Amino acid sequence: MNPMSLSCGVVLARSTAQGWMTLLLRAYHHWDFPKGIREEGEESLEAALREVGEETSIVDLRFDWGERFMETGPYSRGKTARYYLARTEQDKVVMGSSPETGGPEHHEWRWVSFDEAYDLASPRVRTVVQWARQIIGA
Repeated sequence: MNPMSLSCGVVLARSTAQGWMTLLLRAYHHWDFPKGIREEGEESLEAALREVGEETSIVDLRFDWGERFMETGPYSRGKTARYYLARTEQDKVVMGSSPETGGPEHHEWRWVSFDEAYDLASPRVRTVVQWARQIIGA
């Protein structure tokens, strides 16, 4: 697989008094989990961790459910998206800027319940919401 056609990201799960919450980022009218293109020579999990850090400043990630992943594809010029599932206690988000434009890569972020994530997401992302929710029992 061409590394430029694999986008790697993480479904972040945070346990709160209101139940499990997950982080969605909005670019224009599309809500998705933090993710981005794998760079040459990078393992997919490395790429996912780098992208989460760049896009959200969240670096406290624990893979309590193992390193399994789910892929969705193809979208946006034939890309495949690979999502891992990690737990975090970090709720503060600082959105990074795009290396290409210098401006923000996303317009908004939100910690939401998995039900809200399902409602906000596109059909491609909804399959990932269902997968993650099933694993953590949200």
